[in-house]
Amino acid sequence: MVSIVQTYMEIEGFRSYLDELYSPDPEKCLSAVLSLKNSVIGSNRQKGNMIAQGVVTRLMQILGDIGLKAELRTEAAFTLGSLAKGSEAHVGELIKIGVVPLLLDSILTSEDSKLTEACLRCSCSIFKHPTVPVELVFQNRQLVSHLLQLAMNSVPSQICVMTILAASCKSQDNQNILNDEGAVSLIASLLCSPHYAVIMPTLHCLANLCYQNPNIAAIVSTTSYGGKSIPDLLVPLMSRDQPSDTQLAAAKCATNLHRAHALSAEDPRILYKALPVLVCLCKKECKWEERVKAAETLAFLTEVDTQLQQLASISNHLIPTLAEFLHYRPETSNSSLSPSDHDHIARELKQAAFRAFSSLGANDEDIRKKIIETDSIMKHIVSGLQDSYLKVRLAAIRCLHSLSRSVQQLRTTFQDHSVWRPLMNLLQHATDDILTVSVASSTLCNLLLEFSPSKEPILESGAVDLLCSLTKRDDPALRLNGVWALMNMAFQADQKIKLQILHTLGTDQLFRLLSDSEVNIIMKTLGLLRNLLSTKPHIDHIMGLCGSQIMQAVILILEGNHSVEVKEQALCILANIGDGITAKDYIMANEDVLKKLQDYMLHSNEKLQIAAIFCISNLVWKEDSGSAERQAKLKEMGIYALLQQLIITSDALLFDKVKTAMTQFSDA
Repeated sequence: MVSIVQTYMEIEGFRSYLDELYSPDPEKCLSAVLSLKNSVIGSNRQKGNMIAQGVVTRLMQILGDIGLKAELRTEAAFTLGSLAKGSEAHVGELIKIGVVPLLLDSILTSEDSKLTEACLRCSCSIFKHPTVPVELVFQNRQLVSHLLQLAMNSVPSQICVMTILAASCKSQDNQNILNDEGAVSLIASLLCSPHYAVIMPTLHCLANLCYQNPNIAAIVSTTSYGGKSIPDLLVPLMSRDQPSDTQLAAAKCATNLHRAHALSAEDPRILYKALPVLVCLCKKECKWEERVKAAETLAFLTEVDTQLQQLASISNHLIPTLAEFLHYRPETSNSSLSPSDHDHIARELKQAAFRAFSSLGANDEDIRKKIIETDSIMKHIVSGLQDSYLKVRLAAIRCLHSLSRSVQQLRTTFQDHSVWRPLMNLLQHATDDILTVSVASSTLCNLLLEFSPSKEPILESGAVDLLCSLTKRDDPALRLNGVWALMNMAFQADQKIKLQILHTLGTDQLFRLLSDSEVNIIMKTLGLLRNLLSTKPHIDHIMGLCGSQIMQAVILILEGNHSVEVKEQALCILANIGDGITAKDYIMANEDVLKKLQDYMLHSNEKLQIAAIFCISNLVWKEDSGSAERQAKLKEMGIYALLQQLIITSDALLFDKVKTAMTQFSDA
């Protein structure tokens, strides 16, 4: 504990050279800066005192004054660098005061190597802070070019430059600028450095450089140094004799190259290096930070490729290992961590496990079954859906969405744990976090499939209102999920549910969805209409309520500039309408629609021909009352003659539809 007397003496000593810091005499000012620098080395408390006294602003004035000697400016930069090695709060204060733009400008304009290196070192420390304004680096392309040139000067410069660029490379534009300025070749050479401190930021920079950028990844994969390509240079860095964080960083680079299509899933550097490294680093013997990063990287690596999912799931007991993430127990020997620290670790491990499970179970039913049967996983997922930590909630939703692709689990495990309840609660009380709502509503789509036992309780909990509101959201993914879930809900539903959907959604919103700029939304809206207009009594009742508007909607699609798939759906809706008893009249009374059916019978696309002929079959079906009058009218229009022309088709499916339609005409 620091005594009051000691603190007083330190403050008085501080004041003794504070005045000299503002002296116009360069020598006195230099002496004061040196004293300040020495006083803060190794003492976070002294760093805090200095920042609180407002000394940082004076140091920035000295650094920015090009009229002063380089030695004085350099010592000011070193002192700022010492402050930047303090606590996260100290660095945050430096950023707020505005030290970053000054440092970057000094790096660019300085002609003194020591001053440049001092500014680089200070920037290196600051660019590890989460709130650093990284966008400043790429606002000046000349600065990027200059930084890459400085990386050729010395090992400390290489460390600093790679750290700054790794932290700053956040977008495709950033990636492209780095590539254009020659960063890839530099990175290739630095991967061969004998210095761990150089290799680590270089790997981080490489991972960010090729993340989701196929063009850059292709360049990276073919760039060589010393006769070896960058992917080959990564291989020894993933070896077991390397530090675990080096293995992890190199595996992340290989992962990003794979996901950017530069390395295939069958590439030995993925199958036999990156994947085993990531699986191994999930083990409980590793540091918790590395376990989290390894699981997250593994989730990204295996997210879309079934082969990698299958291989990972049987590698080194991965699924039980990930299940251990859900049972974090603090080490009693580590008393330096607070309860909140342990809570943070537990949640980070939990979200990482959920993300990995989500990817592993994305495509394979056996893997999903293995995950669900492991260590009461569903209880943890249900708990995760209600976690206060956003990352855990989102990861739990992703995991649930992946597992909900299983028909068997929807009928059993999901029902046993009532997963729909926290999911609905989450959606009903969601904020504007679009990603959470998007994944949750996608999961709800699966829970509303006709074979899912969860469908009925979800309906009773207000799902129709919720989903109809989603169709009005600005985000296309939310509109899509809303109408998709309504489509699933309407499939083989009771008339009461169908009418509730139609009433809540409203015909105006139906028209807006059919005019949406996203073709998938139009397709699912048409699918919703098809499901609403199924079974004869439902068709007749719904058409009796809003038949004119539905016919108008169908005509809107048929006359619009839409794809074959979209128009096929519209014709299938007409076929459903034609399957009704009284609903048929809406088609028969509309000469324009009948003419369109006639035109589509002769369309060059066989799918549209088949859909149009299917509608004709329903209209003239013998067993339905009034069929003779409808047959006569369509014969008069020349429909039967068209069928006679089409019967010679070589397409088997079209032939069957034509034959069926012709046999319905009584006196044919």
